[in-house]
Parts: sequence; C-alpha cells; structure tokens
Amino acid sequence: MSGAAPAGSVVLVGAGNMGGALLAGWVDAGVPGKAIIVIDPSPSPEMQTRIVDAGARHAVTPPEGIVPEIIFLAVKPQVMDAVLPSLKTIVSADTVIVSIAAGKTLASIEGHLGQGAMVRAMPNTPAMIGRGVTGAYANGRVTSTQRAQVDALLRVSGPVEWVASEQDIDAVTAVSGSGPAYVFYLVECMAEAGRKAGLPADLAMRLARETVSGAGELLHRSPETPSRLRQNVTSPGGTTAAALAVLMAEEGMQPLFDKAIAAARQRAEELGS
Repeated sequence: MSGAAPAGSVVLVGAGNMGGALLAGWVDAGVPGKAIIVIDPSPSPEMQTRIVDAGARHAVTPPEGIVPEIIFLAVKPQVMDAVLPSLKTIVSADTVIVSIAAGKTLASIEGHLGQGAMVRAMPNTPAMIGRGVTGAYANGRVTSTQRAQVDALLRVSGPVEWVASEQDIDAVTAVSGSGPAYVFYLVECMAEAGRKAGLPADLAMRLARETVSGAGELLHRSPETPSRLRQNVTSPGGTTAAALAVLMAEEGMQPLFDKAIAAARQRAEELGS
C-alpha cells in the first residue's frame, strides 16, 4: 500500500468483525503492525491472536502520550456514546475521525470530541473477505491528504464510493450496508421454494447457495449490466421468463425492495437522532 501510515498513527477502536477485517486488510496491504493500536476492552481470542500476529499494539483504554493521525470508530452505534468520551485525550487538531457505526451522525460524534476532520463510512460484511464496498462522506474539515489516507485504509476491503452529503450515508447503509442480509435471505427463500417443489431440503439449499454465489461472481467479473445478464439467461417463453413474470409483476420484487430500503434508511436516521 502506497503511503502507508507511520508508526503509532492509526487507532482502531473496536475489535469485532469489521474491526478485524480492517486490521487484516491493512496488514495485508502493507501497513506496518507497529503503526496500529487496537483499543478494545475484551477482544475475542481469535482477534487477540490476529492483533499479536499483525504486530499491532492492544490497549484496553486509550494509551497516554499518543497522537494518532487517524482514529477508526468500529464499535456498535449503541455503545458509541459510552466509548467516545475516553477518546478525547488522544484527539488533536490534526486527527481525522472515521466512523463506521450505522446511523451515528458526525454531529453526535462532535458532541463528544468537538469539531474536527471527520469521515462517516459504511462498509459491509463482505469486507471480511476483501470483497466489500464502502460508502463514505467527508466533512469540510477533512483535507485532500486526509481523505486520500482514509480512502486507502478503507479500500483494503473493496471499492470506496464517496457521496456528496452525509444524508446519503443512510441510503448507502440501507442498500449496501444491510444488503448482504438481503442476499442471504434470497438464498433461504430460493431453497425453501425448492423444497416445496419437491427437492430434499439439503439439496435445495446447496443449489440455491451455489447459484447465488456463482451469479454474484459472474456479475463481478462480467462487464455486462445486471439487466443484460438477466436477459442472457431468459429465453422467450421459457422457464426463466415464467418465473420473472411473477418476480417483476407490479406487486413483485421491486415494490418490496422499495419498502425494505425505505425502512432500513428510516431506521438508520432514527439511530442517528
């Protein structure tokens, strides 16, 4: 990774799934472990091993005497208000704060840490295998250099899409942040429908799982649009066309997704209020 951060410059607060994914990605991308401090009162045994293997430093509370360039907040939004006050001692005028907590606004973070350079980002769980996507918003105090540094640290888990307003992050959360769950539920629904069509449940699940993962990989590799790929599978008057006539009906998938995304966005806004 070009422009890797110098020693002691990156603090990761929270060592859960997303925090662990970021740490692994940073080390794989060439950020020296000694440049990273992980703050978490009770990381899992697996995460403790990952921290040690990375050569990073673990702390239960913010260590004294450090002035990090970047602080990543990778804690659940429900505990953010309890965690933030302890970080004030390590935030300087040159520190950029990056939050990946769903729904938590930059204003709510400023209420604890004061005004400063801040980024609100929303990765998703495929980041754990380096195949995530992240939406990000930077406030007006983030310099071009800081934005480039944050972009590089987020990009280790997949593409980064910067949005123009903080409100857009709630929509990003609804689409891609929560989106993997929608795909997993699609697999469940396909498998259950296959069972009801007469297949053994385990076979229906294997078929549904491999179909969705394979279709996702094809979408990832192909330059074609999703619409074109769908059309490529659909023969006029064939079985796929019969199924799509149901899924694409006026009461089919699109209105359901419209309502689902709206509900997720509303919840994200509620979490930030």
